Parts: sequence; structure tokens; C-alpha cells
Amino acid sequence: MSGFASRLVAWQKCHGRHDLPWQQTTDPYRIWVSEIMLQQTQVATVLAYYGRFLARFPHVAELARSSLDEVLSYWSGLGYYSRARNLHRAAAFICERHAALFPRARADILALPGVGRSTAAAISVFAFDARAAILDGNVKRVLARHAGISGPPGAQTDTELWAHAEALVPAVDVKCYTQGLMDLGALVCTRRTPSCQACPLAEDCQAYRQGRVAELPTPRPRKPLPEKTFTVLILRRGERIWLEPRPASGIWGGLWSFPEANEGEDGRHWCDARLGAGRRRVAWLPPIDHALTHFRMRIRPCLLELEEAVSPEPAAGGQWFALDDALRAGIPAPVRALLQGLRHAAP
Repeated sequence: MSGFASRLVAWQKCHGRHDLPWQQTTDPYRIWVSEIMLQQTQVATVLAYYGRFLARFPHVAELARSSLDEVLSYWSGLGYYSRARNLHRAAAFICERHAALFPRARADILALPGVGRSTAAAISVFAFDARAAILDGNVKRVLARHAGISGPPGAQTDTELWAHAEALVPAVDVKCYTQGLMDLGALVCTRRTPSCQACPLAEDCQAYRQGRVAELPTPRPRKPLPEKTFTVLILRRGERIWLEPRPASGIWGGLWSFPEANEGEDGRHWCDARLGAGRRRVAWLPPIDHALTHFRMRIRPCLLELEEAVSPEPAAGGQWFALDDALRAGIPAPVRALLQGLRHAAP
């Protein structure tokens, strides 16, 4: 074992994380679920979802035979919903191609929807004791700083980082080594305030020795995020709320949401076109700002109180929900916030 690996393993055994729920199993299904949840999401956030998700979908066959709508409801609030859709697709794939047994071969794991090279390697290491290199965001930061690898994010830099990652994987203690890389990036070699004095790799870290810790890894050039404004219609009929499924592709694909009106409309035209005549009371609620990866959303909610006799046509594609049922459905975070606000507003 190299000095790099031996120091990292020793540090992980003394200072790393050992009580995370996915560390207490070698079940590849449970490890897979954790790795997908941890993509672009912090551990503290995942902990609130992981146990509940597995209690409802304890094995791959149960996940496969459940509806996508139910899977999304258990993912609601975790974000990046394509991950949940890919989990559902991959579960069906495993049942069809692998008799509901999670595949062991790295190539078969990599063939699953939503699984990339680093995720496949992590599953192989933690479930099957394989020797493989990972390169998630935290690990990229550790290796870029330690080896002094600079360059904008992209194929060329990733190729250099992958080669370095693969060269460092030890022949023994690979689980501990891999967990150590993840833990070091999450706890010590952090993006903004790294604790270099506490790092077991500081003595030969190029970024630390050269005073370049803040420069590495080279950040992606930042572009100002465009802002888009959406007017959503909160249709309330007594104690029930109208929601419609989002298109499968695009933001919040497959989730339940409020219908949208054209910019500047207060919903009357929508009601006339979709509901026909009917008395209604219109009230504008305070706007909500919500940041996505590629743009910022400003959501302008328009609350329409409808008389009990008014109901959208079946072709509208939505349905009326009791408020509590709506909150249990697969809904985006801003929709959840608006629904929770309605708890305090009398119909």
C-alpha cells in the first residue's frame, strides 16, 4: 500500500464516518439506492429519505412493481427527479434481465439507467469488495489538490484525474480507502474552508505546499443564471386542490404540480377555457423564488376559489386532491411550500 493510501486508511479508521446506514450493509440494492441519492446531494439530506424509501421499497422487485407516481412521492423534496425515474427504470431492467437479482459484473451495473462510471465503481467496492477507483465531486477535489491537477472541468481534466485515481487504489482495504476519500472530501478537504492542518495528506499535498488550495480544483466559469417567471394557478374547491402531472421530460418530470397560466394572466382565462362558467374569487399570493441548476424561477401563485359545482373536464389530465393527500404525492418543493401555506388559509 502506498503512503497516500496507508495514511488515508489510518485516518478513516480513526476519524471517518462509520455509522451511516448504508455502511451497515453489503446488500447491493441498498448500496445502489444510497449512491443514487448521494449524487449531487449532501449526506444530511439523504439521511432523511433513505430509511423511509427502503421501508416502502425494501427490494428491487418491490421497486419495479410500484408505480412511478408512488416512487416520486417518496422522492419528493430530494430534488433531481430524473434519479428517481432512473431508479424505477433500472429496477424493471434488473427484474427483466437479471431475474430480480442485482448484477455483480461492473459492466452490467454500468448498463443500469442513471449509473455512471464512479457510481458503478462505488457499488462494486462496497457491495462486492471489488478493486475500483471512484471519482465523485469530493474525490475530485481531494485528488486535484493533492496532485496539483489544474484545468477547467471537462474531458481532458477528468482523464488526468481518472488516471491518477486508478493508480492510487490499493490492493487491500479498498472499502476503507474508498470511504476515506469520500469522508476526507466531505469533512476536511472541503470546498470553501478546508482544514489543511488536520489533513493526513497535507505533507505532500501540492496545493497546500504551493498555497493554491483556494484555486484547486479549477472552478467552472460561472455564468449569471437567467430568471424565468411562471404564473401557477392554485385551484381550490372547498377542501380540495387541483393538481396536474408534469410532462415526463423537462423540469419536475412526472411530478404533480399546479397548472400554469400565461404571463400576466390571473387565471380567469384558464378557468373559462378549461372549467367553463363558474363563480370564482381570485387572490395573488406572495411570489416564491426557487433556484434550479440552469436558471432561477420566480413563481407567481394565483389562488382561485371555485364553487363546489365547478370541475375540470376529465381530458384536463389532473385530479382533485385532499390537501393532506396532495402533500403526500410526488410534488416539487415549491408546490409543497405553497400547499403547506394553504393550511393556514381558510377556504
